[in-house]
Amino acid sequence: MRDTRESRLLLVLLIAIAFALITVDIRGGQESPVDGARQAAAAAFGPVENGVASAVDPIGNAIGAVRDSGERHNRIAALEQENAALKAKLGSDDRNRNRLRELDAMLKTAGAGQYGIKGAEVIAIGAAQGFSWTVTIDVGARDGIRRDMTVLNGSGLVGRVTTVGPSTSTVLLANDPDFTVGTRMEKSDELGFATGQGDRPLLVQLLNGKAKVKAGDRLVTFGSQADKPFVPGVPVGEVVRVDPSGGGLTRNIYVRPYVGFTKLDIVGVVVQAPRTDPRDMVLPQKPKPAPTVTVTVTPTPTGGTQDRNDGQKPNQALPPGDQPAQKPEETQQPQDQGETP
Repeated sequence: MRDTRESRLLLVLLIAIAFALITVDIRGGQESPVDGARQAAAAAFGPVENGVASAVDPIGNAIGAVRDSGERHNRIAALEQENAALKAKLGSDDRNRNRLRELDAMLKTAGAGQYGIKGAEVIAIGAAQGFSWTVTIDVGARDGIRRDMTVLNGSGLVGRVTTVGPSTSTVLLANDPDFTVGTRMEKSDELGFATGQGDRPLLVQLLNGKAKVKAGDRLVTFGSQADKPFVPGVPVGEVVRVDPSGGGLTRNIYVRPYVGFTKLDIVGVVVQAPRTDPRDMVLPQKPKPAPTVTVTVTPTPTGGTQDRNDGQKPNQALPPGDQPAQKPEETQQPQDQGETP
């Protein structure tokens, strides 16, 4: 149909008639004059609508299935999140139990040495490249932390505070090559200086070149002037190797530290030194050696004794009436003994 003035007038007229019929139908309600025409249209176009609906039902079902599938996927995802949360909770419970054990051990160490400590948590670790071993803890100047304070945990000496910020501090670990601490041997009181060697045992240089040292001997901190940077009596480690004495003024030994520097978590900063040197009181008690069991074995007689007892057990006495009878040939004497032929 060509776009002419007449066609446009016809379109406007049809639209006006449609609006008029809609208005009449709405105002008429159930007695609408166009109700018959609507029923006739429904009878005419109903089968067509049903056919179209039948044709698009599979598509609608597919869309519904996809929608339901999405809902099931969401439910599965929610269950997976709940499982992950439960696993995380279990993991956090295990971690909390481990941290409680560390805290308990640290409090016992502080109590044995009469150290006043400020508890802290390791929140970052420094780069190990270039032999730099440091950690960051979550306490600082606001918590009373100052430079050159001793840091320990339940196992022993961790390091010393080198940098203090408002709410965090940096700790130089005892295994850093720039770390040096005065030490004292348990019982013998031999003095020395321990130096860190990264992931290797500490190198301790004893001041007495003729000191008698053996593997298993233990060391504690000697302490510093005014207790900074080190308080006395903190466990350092255990001797694992001793260099032969070469007649020098000093002697080198190698000490395995008590602290595991790669798994630090809960630590304590000593904010108050002990009134007296605790000496070796902070060291854990050595395990008592197991008693030696001595077994005495008595040899069992063999041979003639068993034959004499006629099958009885060795060393077993027979009653007088049960003595074995002698064989006739052993008791009978020849009749012609002593006669002259």
